[in-house]
Amino acid sequence: MSRTALRPDDTLPADRVAGIDWDAVAAELDQHGAAVLPALLTPEECRAVAALYPEDKPFRSRVVMARHGFGRGEYKYFAYPLPDPLAGLRAALYPRLAPVANGWNARMGIATRYPERHEAFLKACHAGGQTRPTPLLLQYEPGDFNCLHQDLYGDLAFPLQVAILLSEPGRDFTGGEFVLTEQRPRMQSRPEVVPLRQGDGVAFAVHHRPVAGTRGDYRVNLRHGVSRLRSGRRHTLGIIFHDAR
Repeated sequence: MSRTALRPDDTLPADRVAGIDWDAVAAELDQHGAAVLPALLTPEECRAVAALYPEDKPFRSRVVMARHGFGRGEYKYFAYPLPDPLAGLRAALYPRLAPVANGWNARMGIATRYPERHEAFLKACHAGGQTRPTPLLLQYEPGDFNCLHQDLYGDLAFPLQVAILLSEPGRDFTGGEFVLTEQRPRMQSRPEVVPLRQGDGVAFAVHHRPVAGTRGDYRVNLRHGVSRLRSGRRHTLGIIFHDAR
């Protein structure tokens, strides 16, 4: 999977988003269903976000995965107002991904179209009863893993999301790779491991994406997860653009 050029560390996260080659990202998403977004956060920003995990005030709920059959490990959903840099990243990433989402829906024959600004999309979510924020902070320790899943929280779902690795592979943890699987009709599932470094993000399909076939576009089904952590501790920031019912 290709990587765009790194941006300087003295810029704001929203400026780093603006500096990405989004045409290349769109092409990567069309081809693979995922694209790496390098250096969205600096190491200092990563550590600051990860350090929020023991606190209660920034979050609305905590989920222990084993209690629900989701895997092992745990995560917390942020409460509104979202802290920086999460709030700025969510607002900056959405308009870059909305054209891809609209193009995918057109190719799959889905009538839904997404507005240019995230604020307008959230208003539609809230009008439909989806009012709970979905960005989350995940924590894994040795033996933990995240089963393959899709982050769908209501009738209205944005087709793309972003995960940002807050820990450094090989230094802070081993194992714990980000994994995608793609199920095409009448074919076995195709797995892909996405290599990430600290501060890197990955944009990927939440549920379906279109693939060009000999008879036109067809839908494929995607799921994502995290392989077993072998040592250390791993934190990830998940940016989901639709809110939950």
